[in-house]
Amino acid sequence: MNICVVGVGYVGLVVGTCLADFGHNVVCVDTNKDKIDGLKNGISPIYELGLEELIHRNVKEGRLSFTTDLKHGIQASLAVYVAVNTPNKADGTADLSYVQAVAAKIAEEMDGYKVIILKSTVPVGTCAKVREIISKKLEERVSEKNLAADVNLNGYLPTFSIVSNPEFLREGSAIEDFMRPNRVVIGAESDQVIAIMKDIYRPLYLLETPMVITNLETAELIKYASNAFLATKISFINEMSCICEKVGADVNMIAKGMGLDRRIGSKFLHTGPGYGGSCFPKDTQALLSIAKEVGYEVKIVKSAIEVNEYQKKRMISVIKQAMQDVEGKTIGILGLAFKPNTDDMRDAAAITIINGLQELGAKIKAFDPVSMDEAKKVLNNVEYCESSFAVAENSDALVILTEWNEFRQIDFSKIKELLNAPVIIDTRNLYDPERMLKLGFEYTCIGRGNFKSA
Repeated sequence: MNICVVGVGYVGLVVGTCLADFGHNVVCVDTNKDKIDGLKNGISPIYELGLEELIHRNVKEGRLSFTTDLKHGIQASLAVYVAVNTPNKADGTADLSYVQAVAAKIAEEMDGYKVIILKSTVPVGTCAKVREIISKKLEERVSEKNLAADVNLNGYLPTFSIVSNPEFLREGSAIEDFMRPNRVVIGAESDQVIAIMKDIYRPLYLLETPMVITNLETAELIKYASNAFLATKISFINEMSCICEKVGADVNMIAKGMGLDRRIGSKFLHTGPGYGGSCFPKDTQALLSIAKEVGYEVKIVKSAIEVNEYQKKRMISVIKQAMQDVEGKTIGILGLAFKPNTDDMRDAAAITIINGLQELGAKIKAFDPVSMDEAKKVLNNVEYCESSFAVAENSDALVILTEWNEFRQIDFSKIKELLNAPVIIDTRNLYDPERMLKLGFEYTCIGRGNFKSA
């Protein structure tokens, strides 16, 4: 099948590349010429494990191409994926201007039947709005000139179908999530378009991947509900970590005991400095706005957001307490991205924590395996280092903010020699407290009791 993917951001690029790997002919379109030129030269604008290799293979085999020519992409394809950005406005509602602009452009250029698939995360009612925009634009084309005179219309008014097909890609695991998803959600209104969608996802259909077939509104809301629930699990275990510290319990064992219950599950029950990234902060806020518009307050989700913000700020107090004071001291930070295996700094806990420590007079050194270029765009007055050892050298404490695998196995004897004081604050609970104490560190972790001093 010939497919056009509009938008080569995180979602669009992964979706387009993986669809090409399924055997489809995919053209990815974006207005950002620098991005497109880079992709034509094999350079991905995002960091995602295995993505560049997948791009190279499918470009080489002729199934994947990149262009700024949206007209070409639309007219060459049966299916058009809309994967443009939907950032939050100041009031928490989703900014749909990019989606609406693409919808208008599709209507201007379409020359036959099209399946228009919304992959962007959009509030309930967006698919209906897109249908309205396209229908109105098509009517304008007919009224502005004789139908038969429009060479693109070939003498007839083209028809189209709208599909809601939300994405559930985890940054750092996006390719695996697309190739082996837990489910594929398809919101559609006719058997014909459902059959086309199943044909697009035929490799997954043959693997008996669950297909959730529903109406447009339900499909639109599934994504928000899923992310809000996962965000709530994270905030819940972070609240438990606060209680654990006060009563002497171990939050890691609490999470294990809870997670073994199949009704709960172990995923997203890991305490830390707070969630971030492109989805959870944006989607939880958007869900509050969706509910507010229909006269309902989502109290649980609202609380999850508040707990998350508190947890980020609480880490500043944890660090200050572990060091007695931070003013005039140098703090080494390991990990900046909101999670490992990505360079995404959007709403990363590191931003709140580092800014807060700097306001208290601390000097910051930092290292992250891939996200330092992105960090430089949002953090000021940080000394970026080339390794964990360079961060530790002459620092008064070492703080773990992202659980990169390379931080799990560090030469602590060398780290101890390099630090001014053997102080480690582990906001991800990567290390065994007893081992850290035996190594001679003042070790502080989250929700596991006071292990500060040997």
